[in-house]
Amino acid sequence: MANILAPKEEDIQKMLSAQVHIGTRSSDHMMNDYIWRRRQDGIHIINIGKTWEKLMLAARILTAIENPQDIIAISARPYGQRAVLKFAQYTGSASIAGRFTPGTFTNQITKQFREPRILVVTDPRTDAQSVKEASYVNIPVIALCDSDSPLRHVDVAIPANNKGKLSIGLLYWLLAREILRMRGTVARHAPWDVPVDLFFYRDPDELEKAEEAQNQFQSDAPVDPSQWGAQTGTDKLDPGFEPTAATQAAFGAPPAGGDWDAGLGVPLEPGVTAGAPPAGGWDAAGGAPPPDQSWDAAGGGAPQQNWSA
Repeated sequence: MANILAPKEEDIQKMLSAQVHIGTRSSDHMMNDYIWRRRQDGIHIINIGKTWEKLMLAARILTAIENPQDIIAISARPYGQRAVLKFAQYTGSASIAGRFTPGTFTNQITKQFREPRILVVTDPRTDAQSVKEASYVNIPVIALCDSDSPLRHVDVAIPANNKGKLSIGLLYWLLAREILRMRGTVARHAPWDVPVDLFFYRDPDELEKAEEAQNQFQSDAPVDPSQWGAQTGTDKLDPGFEPTAATQAAFGAPPAGGDWDAGLGVPLEPGVTAGAPPAGGWDAAGGAPPPDQSWDAAGGGAPQQNWSA
Protein backbone atom coordinates (compact mmCIF):
# COMPACT_ATOMS: atom_id res chain seq x y z
CA MET A 1 0.00 0.00 0.00
CA ALA A 2 1.20 3.50 -0.81
CA ASN A 3 2.41 5.57 2.10
CA ILE A 4 -0.26 8.19 1.44
CA LEU A 5 -2.96 5.58 2.06
CA ALA A 6 -1.30 4.09 5.12
CA PRO A 7 -3.31 4.38 8.32
CA LYS A 8 -2.36 6.91 10.96
CA GLU A 9 -2.02 6.06 14.60
CA GLU A 10 -5.17 7.95 15.55
CA ASP A 11 -7.16 5.97 12.96
CA ILE A 12 -5.99 2.68 14.43
CA GLN A 13 -6.80 3.91 17.94
CA LYS A 14 -10.32 4.81 16.86
CA MET A 15 -10.82 1.38 15.31
CA LEU A 16 -9.57 -0.37 18.43
CA SER A 17 -11.70 1.76 20.76
CA ALA A 18 -14.78 1.08 18.61
CA GLN A 19 -13.99 -2.69 18.74
CA VAL A 20 -13.83 -3.03 14.98
CA HIS A 21 -11.52 -6.03 15.43
CA ILE A 22 -13.87 -8.02 17.70
CA GLY A 23 -15.56 -10.88 15.86
CA THR A 24 -17.94 -13.61 17.00
CA ARG A 25 -17.56 -17.05 18.52
CA SER A 26 -18.26 -18.77 15.21
CA SER A 27 -16.53 -18.22 11.90
CA ASP A 28 -17.16 -18.87 8.25
CA HIS A 29 -14.55 -20.85 6.34
CA MET A 30 -14.32 -18.09 3.71
CA MET A 31 -13.42 -15.55 6.41
CA ASN A 32 -10.45 -17.52 7.74
CA ASP A 33 -7.99 -15.37 5.78
CA TYR A 34 -9.14 -12.26 7.67
CA ILE A 35 -9.07 -13.76 11.17
CA TRP A 36 -5.89 -13.16 13.13
CA ARG A 37 -6.44 -15.52 16.06
CA ARG A 38 -8.98 -16.77 18.53
CA ARG A 39 -9.09 -15.72 22.18
CA GLN A 40 -9.44 -18.12 25.10
CA ASP A 41 -13.11 -17.23 25.49
CA GLY A 42 -13.76 -18.27 21.87
CA ILE A 43 -14.02 -14.80 20.32
CA HIS A 44 -12.31 -14.44 16.96
CA ILE A 45 -10.02 -11.43 16.47
CA ILE A 46 -10.07 -9.84 13.02
CA ASN A 47 -6.86 -8.63 11.41
CA ILE A 48 -7.31 -4.86 11.56
CA GLY A 49 -4.59 -4.30 8.96
CA LYS A 50 -6.62 -6.14 6.34
CA THR A 51 -9.69 -4.20 7.42
CA TRP A 52 -7.89 -0.95 6.53
CA GLU A 53 -6.67 -2.37 3.19
CA LYS A 54 -10.18 -3.37 2.18
CA LEU A 55 -11.52 0.04 3.26
CA MET A 56 -9.06 1.75 0.91
CA LEU A 57 -9.93 -0.65 -1.91
CA ALA A 58 -13.66 0.01 -1.44
CA ALA A 59 -13.04 3.78 -1.40
CA ARG A 60 -11.09 3.57 -4.69
CA ILE A 61 -13.91 1.57 -6.29
CA LEU A 62 -16.63 3.96 -5.12
CA THR A 63 -14.63 7.00 -6.21
CA ALA A 64 -14.51 5.62 -9.77
CA ILE A 65 -18.31 5.86 -10.04
CA GLU A 66 -19.02 9.04 -12.03
CA ASN A 67 -22.52 9.62 -10.65
CA PRO A 68 -22.66 9.26 -6.85
CA GLN A 69 -26.41 8.53 -7.08
CA ASP A 70 -25.53 5.18 -8.66
CA ILE A 71 -24.17 4.08 -5.27
CA ILE A 72 -26.71 2.73 -2.78
CA ALA A 73 -25.87 2.12 0.89
CA ILE A 74 -28.22 -0.39 2.51
CA SER A 75 -28.78 -1.27 6.14
CA ALA A 76 -31.73 -3.21 7.50
CA ARG A 77 -30.06 -3.38 10.91
CA PRO A 78 -31.11 -0.47 13.18
CA TYR A 79 -27.52 0.18 14.29
CA GLY A 80 -26.52 0.98 10.71
CA GLN A 81 -29.50 3.02 9.51
CA ARG A 82 -28.21 6.35 10.81
CA ALA A 83 -24.76 5.54 9.43
CA VAL A 84 -25.98 4.88 5.86
CA LEU A 85 -28.10 8.03 5.91
CA LYS A 86 -25.11 10.14 6.93
CA PHE A 87 -22.88 8.32 4.45
CA ALA A 88 -25.32 9.12 1.67
CA GLN A 89 -25.60 12.74 2.83
CA TYR A 90 -21.88 13.48 2.75
CA THR A 91 -20.96 11.44 -0.33
CA GLY A 92 -24.03 12.32 -2.42
CA SER A 93 -25.07 8.70 -2.85
CA ALA A 94 -28.45 7.04 -2.28
CA SER A 95 -29.47 4.98 0.73
CA ILE A 96 -32.06 2.46 1.83
CA ALA A 97 -32.45 2.45 5.62
CA GLY A 98 -34.83 -0.10 7.07
CA ARG A 99 -36.68 -2.90 5.39
CA PHE A 100 -35.63 -3.68 1.83
CA THR A 101 -38.63 -4.13 -0.46
CA PRO A 102 -38.24 -7.28 -2.57
CA GLY A 103 -38.13 -6.50 -6.26
CA THR A 104 -36.43 -3.13 -5.90
CA PHE A 105 -33.69 -4.21 -8.33
CA THR A 106 -35.60 -6.75 -10.41
CA ASN A 107 -39.26 -5.71 -10.70
CA GLN A 108 -39.61 -2.68 -13.00
CA ILE A 109 -43.30 -2.24 -12.15
CA THR A 110 -42.63 -1.17 -8.56
CA LYS A 111 -42.49 2.54 -7.77
CA GLN A 112 -39.17 2.24 -5.92
CA PHE A 113 -37.43 0.38 -8.75
CA ARG A 114 -33.74 1.31 -8.96
CA GLU A 115 -30.81 0.44 -11.15
CA PRO A 116 -27.64 1.17 -9.17
CA ARG A 117 -24.13 0.42 -10.33
CA ILE A 118 -22.82 -0.77 -6.96
CA LEU A 119 -24.13 -1.62 -3.47
CA VAL A 120 -22.69 -1.07 0.00
CA VAL A 121 -24.40 -3.34 2.53
CA THR A 122 -23.94 -3.42 6.30
CA ASP A 123 -24.45 -7.14 6.86
CA PRO A 124 -24.66 -9.79 4.11
CA ARG A 125 -26.89 -11.94 6.33
CA THR A 126 -29.37 -9.25 7.37
CA ASP A 127 -29.37 -7.69 3.89
CA ALA A 128 -29.48 -11.05 2.13
CA GLN A 129 -32.45 -10.08 -0.08
CA SER A 130 -30.67 -7.09 -1.58
CA VAL A 131 -27.47 -9.12 -2.12
CA LYS A 132 -29.43 -11.86 -3.88
CA GLU A 133 -31.22 -9.43 -6.19
CA ALA A 134 -27.95 -7.70 -6.96
CA SER A 135 -26.54 -11.02 -8.15
CA TYR A 136 -29.51 -11.38 -10.54
CA VAL A 137 -28.78 -8.09 -12.30
CA ASN A 138 -24.96 -8.21 -12.05
CA ILE A 139 -24.51 -5.43 -9.49
CA PRO A 140 -21.21 -5.63 -7.55
CA VAL A 141 -21.54 -5.67 -3.75
CA ILE A 142 -19.27 -4.20 -1.07
CA ALA A 143 -20.14 -5.56 2.37
CA LEU A 144 -19.05 -5.23 5.99
CA CYS A 145 -18.40 -8.84 6.96
CA ASP A 146 -17.97 -10.26 10.43
CA SER A 147 -16.17 -13.51 11.19
CA ASP A 148 -19.39 -15.51 10.65
CA SER A 149 -20.78 -13.60 7.64
CA PRO A 150 -21.47 -15.50 4.40
CA LEU A 151 -19.49 -14.21 1.42
CA ARG A 152 -21.75 -15.58 -1.30
CA HIS A 153 -22.35 -12.93 -4.01
CA VAL A 154 -20.07 -10.48 -2.14
CA ASP A 155 -17.38 -8.95 -4.35
CA VAL A 156 -15.45 -6.85 -1.79
CA ALA A 157 -15.58 -7.98 1.83
CA ILE A 158 -14.47 -5.50 4.51
CA PRO A 159 -13.65 -7.67 7.56
CA ALA A 160 -14.95 -5.87 10.62
CA ASN A 161 -17.42 -6.02 13.47
CA ASN A 162 -20.81 -5.32 11.85
CA LYS A 163 -22.86 -5.85 15.02
CA GLY A 164 -21.72 -2.94 17.21
CA LYS A 165 -23.16 0.53 16.74
CA LEU A 166 -19.79 2.19 17.30
CA SER A 167 -18.02 -0.09 14.86
CA ILE A 168 -20.59 0.37 12.09
CA GLY A 169 -20.64 4.15 12.49
CA LEU A 170 -16.85 4.43 12.48
CA LEU A 171 -16.46 2.25 9.36
CA TYR A 172 -18.94 4.32 7.36
CA TRP A 173 -17.28 7.50 8.63
CA LEU A 174 -13.84 6.29 7.51
CA LEU A 175 -15.20 5.18 4.15
CA ALA A 176 -16.95 8.50 3.52
CA ARG A 177 -13.86 10.48 4.56
CA GLU A 178 -11.60 8.50 2.23
CA ILE A 179 -14.00 8.91 -0.69
CA LEU A 180 -14.08 12.68 -0.21
CA ARG A 181 -10.29 12.76 0.07
CA MET A 182 -9.86 10.82 -3.17
CA ARG A 183 -12.31 13.14 -4.91
CA GLY A 184 -10.34 16.12 -3.69
CA THR A 185 -13.22 17.58 -1.71
CA VAL A 186 -11.41 17.22 1.62
CA ALA A 187 -7.70 17.86 2.11
CA ARG A 188 -5.81 14.77 3.19
CA HIS A 189 -3.44 16.58 5.53
CA ALA A 190 -6.31 18.34 7.37
CA PRO A 191 -8.77 16.58 9.71
CA TRP A 192 -12.34 16.15 8.50
CA ASP A 193 -14.62 18.65 10.25
CA VAL A 194 -17.50 16.14 10.51
CA PRO A 195 -17.48 14.37 13.90
CA VAL A 196 -17.79 10.62 13.93
CA ASP A 197 -20.58 10.88 16.51
CA LEU A 198 -23.03 11.84 13.76
CA PHE A 199 -22.72 8.33 12.30
CA PHE A 200 -23.46 6.52 15.56
CA TYR A 201 -26.84 5.01 16.33
CA ARG A 202 -28.94 7.04 18.79
CA ASP A 203 -31.42 5.25 21.00
CA PRO A 204 -34.86 6.98 20.86
CA ASP A 205 -35.36 6.45 24.63
CA GLU A 206 -32.03 8.12 25.36
CA LEU A 207 -32.92 11.04 23.09
CA GLU A 208 -36.26 11.47 24.86
CA LYS A 209 -34.62 11.39 28.30
CA ALA A 210 -32.01 13.92 27.21
CA GLU A 211 -34.71 16.22 25.85
CA GLU A 212 -36.72 15.98 29.09
CA ALA A 213 -33.62 16.74 31.15
CA GLN A 214 -32.89 19.78 28.98
CA ASN A 215 -36.44 21.06 29.37
CA GLN A 216 -36.32 20.50 33.13
CA PHE A 217 -33.03 22.40 33.36
CA GLN A 218 -34.46 25.33 31.42
CA SER A 219 -37.58 25.45 33.60
CA ASP A 220 -35.55 25.37 36.83
CA ALA A 221 -33.14 28.07 35.70
CA PRO A 222 -33.72 31.47 37.42
CA VAL A 223 -35.25 34.13 35.24
CA ASP A 224 -33.08 37.17 34.66
CA PRO A 225 -35.15 40.28 35.54
CA SER A 226 -33.34 42.28 32.89
CA GLN A 227 -34.97 40.10 30.24
CA TRP A 228 -38.41 41.35 31.28
CA GLY A 229 -37.45 45.02 31.52
CA ALA A 230 -37.93 45.03 35.30
CA GLN A 231 -35.89 47.12 37.70
CA THR A 232 -35.36 45.43 40.99
CA GLY A 233 -35.63 47.52 44.15
CA THR A 234 -37.18 50.58 42.45
CA ASP A 235 -40.59 51.65 41.24
CA LYS A 236 -39.29 54.13 38.72
CA LEU A 237 -40.37 54.38 35.15
CA ASP A 238 -38.18 53.25 32.30
CA PRO A 239 -35.26 55.58 31.67
CA GLY A 240 -36.51 56.35 28.19
CA PHE A 241 -40.00 57.44 29.32
CA GLU A 242 -40.83 61.14 28.98
CA PRO A 243 -44.32 62.68 29.41
CA THR A 244 -45.83 64.21 26.31
CA ALA A 245 -47.11 67.79 26.02
CA ALA A 246 -50.73 66.62 26.24
CA THR A 247 -49.97 64.74 29.46
CA GLN A 248 -48.33 67.76 31.05
CA ALA A 249 -51.23 69.99 30.01
CA ALA A 250 -53.76 67.62 31.57
CA PHE A 251 -51.95 66.87 34.80
CA GLY A 252 -49.53 69.73 35.10
CA ALA A 253 -45.79 69.66 35.41
CA PRO A 254 -44.32 67.87 38.45
CA PRO A 255 -43.38 70.18 41.33
CA ALA A 256 -39.77 71.04 41.97
CA GLY A 257 -39.66 69.23 45.30
CA GLY A 258 -41.25 66.13 43.92
CA ASP A 259 -44.20 66.41 46.40
CA TRP A 260 -47.33 66.04 44.37
CA ASP A 261 -49.58 66.79 47.35
CA ALA A 262 -47.99 70.21 47.80
CA GLY A 263 -48.29 71.04 44.14
CA LEU A 264 -51.93 70.19 43.62
CA GLY A 265 -53.18 73.55 44.96
CA VAL A 266 -56.27 72.03 46.60
CA PRO A 267 -57.81 74.48 49.15
CA LEU A 268 -57.82 73.09 52.66
CA GLU A 269 -60.05 74.02 55.60
CA PRO A 270 -58.65 76.40 58.19
CA GLY A 271 -56.61 74.64 60.80
CA VAL A 272 -55.93 71.57 58.63
CA THR A 273 -52.43 70.93 57.39
CA ALA A 274 -51.64 69.03 54.24
CA GLY A 275 -50.88 65.37 54.68
CA ALA A 276 -52.39 65.11 58.19
CA PRO A 277 -55.97 64.24 59.22
CA PRO A 278 -57.90 67.03 60.96
CA ALA A 279 -58.50 67.00 64.69
CA GLY A 280 -61.30 64.67 65.61
CA GLY A 281 -60.88 62.50 62.53
CA TRP A 282 -62.07 62.75 58.99
CA ASP A 283 -65.72 62.16 59.95
CA ALA A 284 -65.66 65.12 62.33
CA ALA A 285 -64.10 67.44 59.76
CA GLY A 286 -66.52 66.62 57.03
CA GLY A 287 -69.53 66.33 59.26
CA ALA A 288 -71.46 63.17 59.89
CA PRO A 289 -75.01 62.71 58.64
CA PRO A 290 -77.78 63.47 61.12
CA PRO A 291 -78.98 60.53 63.17
CA ASP A 292 -81.54 58.29 61.54
CA GLN A 293 -81.03 60.16 58.30
CA SER A 294 -79.06 59.59 55.21
CA TRP A 295 -77.19 62.10 53.17
CA ASP A 296 -79.98 62.20 50.63
CA ALA A 297 -82.56 62.98 53.31
CA ALA A 298 -80.40 65.54 55.07
CA GLY A 299 -79.24 67.47 52.08
CA GLY A 300 -82.18 66.90 49.81
CA GLY A 301 -80.16 64.60 47.64
CA ALA A 302 -76.63 64.78 46.43
CA PRO A 303 -75.76 68.10 44.82
CA GLN A 304 -75.70 68.01 41.08
CA GLN A 305 -72.44 69.40 39.93
CA ASN A 306 -71.49 69.99 36.34
CA TRP A 307 -68.04 68.42 36.18
CA SER A 308 -67.49 69.49 32.63
CA ALA A 309 -67.76 73.13 33.68
